[in-house]
Amino acid sequence: MAAGLRAVRRWALAAAAPPRLAFTRSAFVAKKESNAQPNWLGVGLAFGTSAALWAFLLKEHDGDVMEYERRRQAKGHHKCTECS
Repeated sequence: MAAGLRAVRRWALAAAAPPRLAFTRSAFVAKKESNAQPNWLGVGLAFGTSAALWAFLLKEHDGDVMEYERRRQAKGHHKCTECS
């Protein structure tokens, strides 16, 4: 009985231990990186996406400012120095 418990503990410790680096393979590194030839498609997609998001953000901001001004005007806001 005691030998069985020791075996179970040993297997539990072995299962909980991190895998050894010598026996693992990374699925993300298939070849060595070459900095001489950048991935221009990836660079273009990154900068293009960033530019598109900034353009959308600025367009939305301008629309929000216009909506704010329209609602402020519709509210009947008067230009009185004593009220503000």
